Amino acid sequence: MIPSVLPTYNRAPLEFVEGAGAWLTTADGRRFLDLGSGIAVNALGHAHPALVEALTNQAQKLWHVSNLYHIPQQQALADKLVEHSFADTVFFTNSGTESCELAVKMARKYFHDKGQPERVEIITFDGSFHGRSSAGIAAAGSEKMTKGFGPLLPGFKHLMFGDLDGVTNAITEQTAAILIEPVQGEGGIRAVPDAELKALRAICDEHGLLLILDEVQCGVGRTGKLFAHEWAGITPDIMMVAKGIGGGFPLGAVLATEEAASGMTAGTHGSTYGGNPLGCAVGCAVMDHIADAAFLAEVNRKAGLLRQKLEGLVADHPEVFEEVRGAGLMLGLKCKAANLDVVKAGYEHELITVPAADNVIRLLPPLTLTDDDIAEAHRRLDAVATSLSAGNP
Repeated sequence: MIPSVLPTYNRAPLEFVEGAGAWLTTADGRRFLDLGSGIAVNALGHAHPALVEALTNQAQKLWHVSNLYHIPQQQALADKLVEHSFADTVFFTNSGTESCELAVKMARKYFHDKGQPERVEIITFDGSFHGRSSAGIAAAGSEKMTKGFGPLLPGFKHLMFGDLDGVTNAITEQTAAILIEPVQGEGGIRAVPDAELKALRAICDEHGLLLILDEVQCGVGRTGKLFAHEWAGITPDIMMVAKGIGGGFPLGAVLATEEAASGMTAGTHGSTYGGNPLGCAVGCAVMDHIADAAFLAEVNRKAGLLRQKLEGLVADHPEVFEEVRGAGLMLGLKCKAANLDVVKAGYEHELITVPAADNVIRLLPPLTLTDDDIAEAHRRLDAVATSLSAGNP
């Protein structure tokens, strides 16, 4: 008999009832160090006082009115995002998946309104993840994502990750945009080198294409800058964000230049819940913390400390771990042991990590984790590796 919750997840046998900072507590009182943050969502940790206050204050006033009316909290958050980014305008969604849908629509509508309706094709890369909507799975293109869900939405051309020559060769009169994650999350914490992002920006400029960046997982302070593309010194035309922007509240957004968004006029897109007072009140509190230069400097300091610990872990356990990947506090351990075994062994040592492709485990801790948390993470990961080496996961 099918369970009342549709069984689309292979859930771990864990139930958490409370969280604080980088720690989660189960009903029976066990405390887990959370290096997953709900898959890079709890950017300020669990139950951050500023987010609790923002949500509580707003909940006592107004929850939802719909986008038929002006929403002051939405305007405030849009202004903060425009101030701190390349963007001129913002549309609010509830998730990264919804952000992907709009990014695709925006790029195609741009060329339609420019009198080039044939330009609908978007170049994407293997290992990518852009959500599980029809557009998202078609953009990623992997069999794991698409099998059984055909016919797929047309208009995507898939290239190998890192194939710059292939990008130029793939451009035709039908090409509208290039869509890429500056750091792949689900794909195994694979970072696009700065030089490659610069080259993609140049290719788009040369051929009159739009550059769409998916920063749903790598954005909002995760790499040590507010947005990951800032490390390369380039800007996109359209960018998808979600996850960390809500700090745990369902919130996403599409940021765009005035030019790229020029086709999105009244009636071309909408969302019932997107940008509601509750979500945007929390998003404003998140931005007030993460956009601060001193906060980001601390993220980078702690990222360096954590990476140093992880490099030592790889050196101490070469039979379990192969290398450290990633940027900032979006790190991956490439495993020699099966990554799912490492994740499961972590549960035995009250440690949360997240699996990814290419036999990687993701370490996506709250950006607020402490030096003591980092030391404890190293101790528990060392215990995990030792247990696996001994054959006792």
